[in-house]
Amino acid sequence: MKRTLILFLGILGSDKAFAQIDTTSYPTERQEIRELMRHRKPDVPIDCNDFIAVGPKGDISFSHQQWQGAQAKEKAVFKSVRPIPGHEFIRIYEGKMAVVNFLANVQLVVDGHDVNLKVRRLEVYHKTSSGWCRVAGQGTEVDEKLFPLKTN
Repeated sequence: MKRTLILFLGILGSDKAFAQIDTTSYPTERQEIRELMRHRKPDVPIDCNDFIAVGPKGDISFSHQQWQGAQAKEKAVFKSVRPIPGHEFIRIYEGKMAVVNFLANVQLVVDGHDVNLKVRRLEVYHKTSSGWCRVAGQGTEVDEKLFPLKTN
């Protein structure tokens, strides 16, 4: 019985060690992604040619131009998307792919009305010869009344 308990605790403990988020490998690439996210400018494209996005109503856009068209149809104009420090998780794969999950303050105008909200974003980036570009993105509004935010 004692051996079984020790084996169980050993497996449980080793599982936690492997489940940690890697926050140290590829430091240069991580910094490049952070810079891209934090200093994003509306007039500077960051999307790859094969970009795919899922909109707030579940609609899919297969290019940046389609995404812009969907926003115009909904009469939505993004004023700013600002990542909240301490709520960014960046995983780099082989120095060429990045999966980024972050919380952002989003300011937009919808049908002439200012809207401020918090959004949890999931974005995928690919590193090309000219730098990083976004291949996919989706956001989910965070309901702080139901799910209060905690700092990591």
